[in-house]
Amino acid sequence: MPVQIAVNGRFEGRRITGVDRYASEILRRLDGRMRVVKPHRMLTGWRGHLWEQLILPGLISKNELLWSPANSGPVIVSNQVVTLHDLTPLEHPEWFAPAYSLLYRLLFPALARQVKCVITPSEFVRQKVMGRFSLSGDRVIAVHEGVDAGRFRWTDPSPVRARYQLPERYILFVGSLQPRKNLSALLDAWKLVKGEFPKTVLVVAGSRSRVFRRVDLPPKMEGVRFPGYVEDDDLPALYSGASVYVLPSIEEGFGLTMLEAMACGTPVLASNGGALPEVAGEAAMFADPLSVSQLADALRKLLSDESLLSEFRVKGLERASQFKWEKSAREIRDVLSRYA
Repeated sequence: MPVQIAVNGRFEGRRITGVDRYASEILRRLDGRMRVVKPHRMLTGWRGHLWEQLILPGLISKNELLWSPANSGPVIVSNQVVTLHDLTPLEHPEWFAPAYSLLYRLLFPALARQVKCVITPSEFVRQKVMGRFSLSGDRVIAVHEGVDAGRFRWTDPSPVRARYQLPERYILFVGSLQPRKNLSALLDAWKLVKGEFPKTVLVVAGSRSRVFRRVDLPPKMEGVRFPGYVEDDDLPALYSGASVYVLPSIEEGFGLTMLEAMACGTPVLASNGGALPEVAGEAAMFADPLSVSQLADALRKLLSDESLLSEFRVKGLERASQFKWEKSAREIRDVLSRYA
């Protein structure tokens, strides 16, 4: 890897999300052969964006290619490759805080016109980027994300069950509490079936962020637990203990938590929204995210059929083994080398 590649490191130090995990996992596998440029202290919100747009360009030398891996980058730097994980701020501004959606409605088109290349996490997002910004296929490259199999594998869930006071059997969702995740439909579906499974609870693990419009969820609901943000170190055990992992999103650009759950041996129920079918293949059960009855029927079918759960455990483990961060890093290195 040539040394003249710099990385926009504004994401470092933030609470881990899927975007941040992607950036950190790729960097970790590039053997330090990139110069990471980041603020002296963690900057969030508008301060982070101002640093990125006004300060970062002056820290990049003329012979360096900048890689911005986390959905944004300085618009005045043309010698840049940017990873766009999805286009939901443009396509669904109603899911976001008004200031956030306005920023990205301006930022995404400017970046797409300016940069050398756009990397996407799926073919689904690649096609959207090409169509939305009228970019040729050679300027938009899809590179799938991966799973750290050394970390996301079956892990004894007993300590996590005790810490979060969970029963032996639970259904799990992990993610930010935002409109795209379609949690109201999941809760409505669970209401329809929970009486048939009195010893099972639904665990909705995640926290709110100011960048999203507020999702009105009940503070308490029979048969549902809201543990809030779960520490990253607890995730493998939390996945491992779940009877079913459910990702009911209206749309996803990749669906990393689904793949992490599969790697831990957990059967997955996913929506057919966005890139989820592309990523899961035949290793998950799918339902229409806009149909509460379909979600409910799928949950009922999985929870009442141990042989079906076993089938999806095996398929999920096999599918997750095909997605490796090492492969993602090699492909991204090749893209960056093309423009360095």
